[in-house]
Amino acid sequence: MTGNSRIALVTGATSGIGLAIAQRLTQAGYWVALHSRASSAVGLQAAATLAGAHYFQADLLEDGERRDLINQVYTHYGRLDVLVNNAGESSVIPHDDLLAATPDIWHHLCELHVVAPWQLVALSEPYLRAASTAEHPASVLNISSHAGVRPKGASIPYAASKAALIHVTRLLAKTLGPDIRVNAIAPGLVDTPLTESWDEIRERWAQESPMGRSASPTDIADVAWMLTDSRYLTGEVVVVDGGMNLR
Repeated sequence: MTGNSRIALVTGATSGIGLAIAQRLTQAGYWVALHSRASSAVGLQAAATLAGAHYFQADLLEDGERRDLINQVYTHYGRLDVLVNNAGESSVIPHDDLLAATPDIWHHLCELHVVAPWQLVALSEPYLRAASTAEHPASVLNISSHAGVRPKGASIPYAASKAALIHVTRLLAKTLGPDIRVNAIAPGLVDTPLTESWDEIRERWAQESPMGRSASPTDIADVAWMLTDSRYLTGEVVVVDGGMNLR
């Protein structure tokens, strides 16, 4: 079904960073499998605007649905060249309110940000290897956070889960090369529906970051494309926070 097009699966792709990455990959000639947990109407509408795109719904907190997602994408397209693990959640919990960060929150975020990406890579590995060539090695891109690099973030469980994803990225890069490259992006504040009410944090970014603003989803998508298009980079974690990490 794919013709000469390469195939990318982008999780959490119906808005924000995920949708921007899907759009950027489509511009580069990929056919993109869009995923979300809910918002199926939005996903179908987004897929209709992108050449070769198709929408798939799955709850990545469920083992069986993760397996079904990879099987459905491969059945539909017959190949898989790129996996972008973007799906994620965040909520603001003050770092000094230790009891508010309950075990349920820890389990939820670690399952979503570490276990689910890990399993999607494991399930995708044979398809990624089959599609990989010296000219176009297969690629995994994990969307982490600058909170996984520095002691910041909306909550300690969120930051810790994103830090774990960064270490998983490096371990997988060491394990899966040269056929499959594995990299990560660690965005700072990005203007998405998830952060639209974070006015105080956005103002701090405007005042303190060298670039004087938070990122747009397109800023992240441009870096995603750079890492996807490379034939050589692997094990890299690119912090995209407008220089806020310099403070």
